[in-house]
This record gives sequence, C-alpha cells and structure tokens, in this order.
Amino acid sequence: MSTWRDDPNAIPPWNERPKCHCGFRTRLQVWTDPLPQGKKGCRFFKCPDIDDDFKACTFMQWIDTRPLGRVSLKEEQERLVRQQQIRLKGKEDELKRRRAELGQREAALKIQEEQFQAREAQFKREADEQKNRYKELAQSSTTDGRNKKEKFLRFTQ
Repeated sequence: MSTWRDDPNAIPPWNERPKCHCGFRTRLQVWTDPLPQGKKGCRFFKCPDIDDDFKACTFMQWIDTRPLGRVSLKEEQERLVRQQQIRLKGKEDELKRRRAELGQREAALKIQEEQFQAREAQFKREADEQKNRYKELAQSSTTDGRNKKEKFLRFTQ
C-alpha cells in the first residue's frame, strides 16, 4: 500500500503534517517556479502564513527531493526502450496482417488468371470450330456451285 508520500495526489493527514516555527500545522504546496533548477513540481510543507502579528514565518520542509513523475536517466531509457518495443511489435503485427492480405490477393489473382486462361482457351476452340464450319460450308458450296453450273450448262447447250 502506498503512502501519501508516494502518491502525488494524496493529501497527508493533519497529524502527520509538521508544525512550523509559529506552532501551526503546515500546509502542502507544490513548487511552481523554474528556479531552483530541478525543484519544479516538488512538494513541500509551508507555514499557513497567518499574519496576526504581521510576522512572516519562513518555515519550509521539502517532501520530494525530485519532482514526482520525474524519473532517472536509466528509468527514462527503459521507458523509451519499452515504448520502442511496443511500436516495433505493432509494426510487426501490421506487416503480418499485410502479408496475409497480400497472400489472399495473390490467391485471388491466380484464380482470376486461371479463369482467364480457361476462357481464352474456350474462345480459341470456338474460333477454331467456327473456322472449320466456314471451311466445310465453303467446300460444300463450291462443289454445289460447280454442279449447278454444269447442270445449267447442260440445259443451255
């Protein structure tokens, strides 16, 4: 179980807050100024500054030595490596999906090519059959024509 010191959004219980020089319980604040360097985002306890006597209390106690959420260089590098691994895994998955899609397209193209070749062969057979029919018709008509001419010549002579 994490304590309020580990959780950046947790508020410490009243009895765990230190007392300032004035004797009051301090309040929790977050450093927002960019200076000193590296302290922006760090939490600290500060006097509630109740100015009854117009005296300023300078009590301040840091909770975080570095801002919560800021990680060491090693942790940052590990996070970047994990992110890169996730991106690479996503790219691998995308490549696998595209390869599978490409395989399906190649299979569909092969089927279409086979169908095209079958139709082409059928058209070629039909064309050959039609040529043969025309040849037969042409041969039969020439023999019939000669007979008619001969018959015609016989009658005219």
